[in-house]
Amino acid sequence: MPLFDLPLRELEKYLPERREPADFRDFWGATLSEARSVDRDVQTIPYAVRLPHVVALDLSFTGFGGQRVHCWWIRPEGPAPAGGWPVVVEFLGYGDGRGTPLDWLAWPAAGFAILVMDTRGQGARARRAGSTGDSAGTSGAVGPHVEGFLTQGLGSPDDYFYRRVFTDAVLAVDAARSLPEVDTARVAVQGTSQGGAIALATLALADGIAAGLVNVPFLCHVERAIEVTESAPYAELLLFARTRKADIARAFETLTYFDGMTMAAHGTAPALFSVALMDDVCPPSTVYAAYNHYTGDKSMEIFPWNKHEGGGEHHDEQQIQWLQERFGVGT
Repeated sequence: MPLFDLPLRELEKYLPERREPADFRDFWGATLSEARSVDRDVQTIPYAVRLPHVVALDLSFTGFGGQRVHCWWIRPEGPAPAGGWPVVVEFLGYGDGRGTPLDWLAWPAAGFAILVMDTRGQGARARRAGSTGDSAGTSGAVGPHVEGFLTQGLGSPDDYFYRRVFTDAVLAVDAARSLPEVDTARVAVQGTSQGGAIALATLALADGIAAGLVNVPFLCHVERAIEVTESAPYAELLLFARTRKADIARAFETLTYFDGMTMAAHGTAPALFSVALMDDVCPPSTVYAAYNHYTGDKSMEIFPWNKHEGGGEHHDEQQIQWLQERFGVGT
């Protein structure tokens, strides 16, 4: 798709009104307090990755609702540097799974440890397989939804799919910080698309994150997204709105607890964002809506001619350099 959204000069100033729920802090405070009341029970199993310069562990922890969440823990071979390993906690795109350690070697090669968190219920229709299932919402009756995840449990913030996912993400950061070989002062979060939404939420909700890498994030300014794109996954919400006419107002109210614009106003760590100006999956105005509300030190990498692939490997290198400089890795 060619340029279809606002001109760049307007995107850079685009600051739509946030509709943050009055009980936003209480909702997430209670959610995380309940989740943290259960022992994280971090377990690791050595994985024979058969590469001489990395160590890989199959790591799991107790996530939302007591469900086991599976991750990879991969680090360079050898003793940790003074103070421990700097860590990147990686979140995945829509439908993707954690795959195998061979998919996640760039950060260890750059001098970091990485924890790759499975997204519950996903990893069955993308290139990489997942290992983590999903329990039902807390009420046990989440209502009809369009096939996929975006509309699952939209009738209530308590039952919404991304309540479970965002809670898992905060607990994944906790799990990484609990490992004895980690430098708890140098923990970053990273993700693209859905992973970018999860990273943005984690920047808002988790403790002690030192930096964030938020690439072409999904789930931002959602009401505008379905006005300007019919691409998946937003197509799921558009179909829901066409079919569940009586439910859509409540659905949008639910989304205000999870929208990246709301989360951005609570993120304070330095963050590097990216946007692609021809992106019809996560339209540029929705990305800028979150970016312009972000309260921490921030910068944006702009890819004028790219779609949802964003900057690809070029931006991967930019992110590595940015985080190496910030964390003093390789200097």
